[in-house]
Amino acid sequence: MRYLVIGAGGTGGCIGAYMTEAGKDVTLIARGEHLKKIQSKGLRLENGSEDWTVRSVKACDMAHYTEDPDVIFVCVKSYSLDGAVPFIKRVAGKDTVVIPILNVYGTGRRLQDTLPEMLVTDGCIYISANIKEPGIIQIHGRIFRVVFGVREVSEYRPVLKQIERDLNDSGIVGILSDDIRRDTLQKFSYVSAMAACGLYYDVEAMQMQGQGEIREMFISLVREIEVLAEANGIRFDKDIVRTNLGILDDLAPSAVTSMQRDIAQGKESEIDGLIFEVVRAGKRYGLSMPMYEKVAKRFGFSVL
Repeated sequence: MRYLVIGAGGTGGCIGAYMTEAGKDVTLIARGEHLKKIQSKGLRLENGSEDWTVRSVKACDMAHYTEDPDVIFVCVKSYSLDGAVPFIKRVAGKDTVVIPILNVYGTGRRLQDTLPEMLVTDGCIYISANIKEPGIIQIHGRIFRVVFGVREVSEYRPVLKQIERDLNDSGIVGILSDDIRRDTLQKFSYVSAMAACGLYYDVEAMQMQGQGEIREMFISLVREIEVLAEANGIRFDKDIVRTNLGILDDLAPSAVTSMQRDIAQGKESEIDGLIFEVVRAGKRYGLSMPMYEKVAKRFGFSVL
């Protein structure tokens, strides 16, 4: 199958590199100096002592993409999603499967409303990675897992199993979920809590990995998402705190969320979807969200 990955940062770049190295037909959509480096020298991945370059990665910008993709992984930040929609409409056909891999919960359903002619699943990714410099992606830790699936059983297509197989063939743990609402909210409970805790204390993973006040705040934030899940009729099938602590503790000590990096660099960030929206959701359901309200208030969000 022909894959298109929109976004060549930490998530999209790793998906594209791993799948290309496994012999899959993949094109990365990138831009600027990052694109030029990939086109001229390949995409370099650095993961501690294990560094390698995938030289055969196909990459171009949106204007120069002319193929017909069977599968599109959307790996942009939530604030860039609207800008990707016209491009998807131009290149996708009615049988194209669109899989958004974003941090913000509920993206698939919102994107489906703008792309009614094709199947848009929900999805999430477990990896900590970022662009170190043009042409180079730094990976923090060992986990690399993509979870995706349809929201309604009637939307299922056999091609989804082929996508799962292709991911696993590529050294990525690919999981076709039987409950994607649960699984994407589970991922959100991790990335949102880490982003909120890291931002509030201005710390890296190292400080959350040690016992004490910071780790306890991370745990409290996860518990608040668990309460929100129950209000939505979603029950996690595992101990969500233990699971998220395991992911956190497996990260490189220097790891931070992309939201935290963006804010530190004065860039546009996903703070609204990752933190403020949790407070809004709590208000809608009449829930007490003291830790999220504490973080939101510090960064200018009115919790009244």
